[in-house]
Amino acid sequence: MSDQTTSAPPQVTQSKTDPRHLRRAALMQQVFAFSFYTDQILQDQYIKEHPELTEIVPKIPELDVIIQQFAPERPLAQINKVDLAILRTIMFEWKTSDTPQKVLIDEAVELAKEYGTDSSSRFVNGVLAQLLN
Repeated sequence: MSDQTTSAPPQVTQSKTDPRHLRRAALMQQVFAFSFYTDQILQDQYIKEHPELTEIVPKIPELDVIIQQFAPERPLAQINKVDLAILRTIMFEWKTSDTPQKVLIDEAVELAKEYGTDSSSRFVNGVLAQLLN
């Protein structure tokens, strides 16, 4: 008998292969990239190149006001840009779709774990839990 143990193959979470997750992740990445454009001409050009941003970009100021209400201890400039992009993306979906709140919170936490820092998932969960519950 061998003393070797066999390890189970790595599990692929359903969300990483779910087309809805992939769509949200792609939108979040575009929102993240857009946040680096400060010149109006470059912003307009970026939106033309990424038409999926057409609806969300005009809502960003409104979404940011809500984020500040539910994360008053952190000014927007101090929020990690990935966390901010996740919050904006998920909050936009919350305002424009019938997706259940629990699904949105779970998705935000998954995106934060996948793209953010070690503390991103806690921060995003905290803000959205207050907002959506």
